[in-house]
Amino acid sequence: MSGGVPAKPASVRRVPRGPRPEAVPLLVGRACALVGLLDIAAGVFPRFRHSRMHALAEVLPGAFGPFAAALSLSAGVLLLLLAHGLKRRKRRAWRAAVALLPLGAVAQFAYRHSLAGVLISLALLLPLLRHRDQFAALPDPRSRWRALANVVLMGAGSLSLGLVVVNAHPHHMVGEPSLADRITHVLYGLFGVEGPVDYRGDTSWTVAFSLGALGLLTAITTIYLALRPEHPAARLTEDDEVRLRALLARHGGRDSLGHFALRRDKAVVFSPSGKAAVTYRVVSGVMLASGDPIGDVEAWPGAIERFMDEARAHSWTPAVMGCSETGGEVWTRETGLDALELGDEAVVDVADFSLAGRAMRNVRQMVKRIERAGYETRVRRVADLGDAELDRVRRAADDWRGTDTERGFSMALGRIGDPADGDCLIATAHKQDAEPGEYGDLKAVLHFVPWGADGVSLDLMRRDRAADPGMNELLIVAALQAAPKLGIARVSLNFAMFRAALARGEKIGAGPVLRAWRGLLVFLSRWFQIESLYKFNAKFRPRWEPRFVVYRASADLPRIGFAAMQAEGFVTLTVPLPRFLRRRTPVRRPCAHRVTERDARAA
Repeated sequence: MSGGVPAKPASVRRVPRGPRPEAVPLLVGRACALVGLLDIAAGVFPRFRHSRMHALAEVLPGAFGPFAAALSLSAGVLLLLLAHGLKRRKRRAWRAAVALLPLGAVAQFAYRHSLAGVLISLALLLPLLRHRDQFAALPDPRSRWRALANVVLMGAGSLSLGLVVVNAHPHHMVGEPSLADRITHVLYGLFGVEGPVDYRGDTSWTVAFSLGALGLLTAITTIYLALRPEHPAARLTEDDEVRLRALLARHGGRDSLGHFALRRDKAVVFSPSGKAAVTYRVVSGVMLASGDPIGDVEAWPGAIERFMDEARAHSWTPAVMGCSETGGEVWTRETGLDALELGDEAVVDVADFSLAGRAMRNVRQMVKRIERAGYETRVRRVADLGDAELDRVRRAADDWRGTDTERGFSMALGRIGDPADGDCLIATAHKQDAEPGEYGDLKAVLHFVPWGADGVSLDLMRRDRAADPGMNELLIVAALQAAPKLGIARVSLNFAMFRAALARGEKIGAGPVLRAWRGLLVFLSRWFQIESLYKFNAKFRPRWEPRFVVYRASADLPRIGFAAMQAEGFVTLTVPLPRFLRRRTPVRRPCAHRVTERDARAA
């Protein structure tokens, strides 16, 4: 049974462990956003209707009304920010909401003299207190970069809301100030300074207190995010990596994506027996795993259970990108999640590959043309390269990347030449008669990671932009031709997303829906290389292995897709530093207890 899908004992009935969205947190989160909007409206437009309670305002201190307006506005903004955390059952969001709702109720009564506003706030407070046990999720990984994001987002929001505050009292405004004057008044008001716009009566105090509250709110939240203890995203520890490499040495031949679990920006959970593991990264509240679980397939359910428990504890959305058909069956059976075919992986069997025949004519002609131009190829294990050459390859690959951020998550290792990755394969293209540049005669690099004992999986393709076209085809053919001498029987190439739809949509007889779907994919290929990767892979006549995305609910798919694009590097929400200011990531040296996959196999 070790080679198939693990069977469950007849006496055991597994209950799906997917963290289903709870009705109470969702309703409370939406109600919190509604109350926040009401509090904001109360602070900006205090006279929705006349009230008999207005007589009380005559005996209140003169500054109490403006202060209550500022309090209502601040509480409303914070409640809006907390609504998403309440939907995700975050404990800290619950604590903050319980503290803010009474303040909002006081502000509603003091400024608008509205009993309805007080009752609405208290009506939300009651279910929060009654169902407090449902708000127990732990905080997300965080860093101080969020302080910078808070300055930008809260600053823009405060400026926009400040303009609403300034323009909400047209009948009390002195003269007709220009838009520039109103913006200036908002900017000054955020810093507690009187601006160029004047109002009659106490309205100027109300506007000043409201603008000052927005500015103070922006400052306080930014300072809190900057000074709070950092809780960074989890990374693989030395011990985690050793354990994963040992599992890959015994079971790495099952999944071509297995070695990518060794990315050091992933976290890992192991099964209770330690015989299986799931690696993941948390992106925008999505707990994103990739590929199949690592290790003995019989122990997969234990690792999956730990993964789902971790997702539930933090109220993360669980998802798996690019698992195989066997992996998809186990995930859906053990968790109650659903699976959707995402695309196909191109796998070339070395024994069946040949440049002969009409189907390979274009590739054959391209390779011959490049070889006649003076290029030669070398295919070696990383361990066989000298330190100087390996450093040159690493620097060239980084310089030829073409984007400021390193792309890849599910099918990218994120490093080249680590001492522990000696089994990786490097194919390089050289041109001897060319003028030596910064990287000598090196013109292109392909990097492959191990896939068990007899396979490799393509990690990255980089080339000098000044080199002749066709470098990638040349190096893939060179790697396939050199594979038998290196003991390699199978090579995994790129993943082709929605490959089946592209292939069927261009055939005769395809229906209008399928043709429209293919047309949309071709259009999106301008940015995401969907069609180009499929056509590039198809040149080598591979067999196609389907890959799946596993998800909890259809409503989660847009969020999962956005998180996947963030993880793969297609979407970045932070501004990267200039390259000359970046600190190079130190190469982790092998410690005394570290073993590579080759060592583990030998043992």
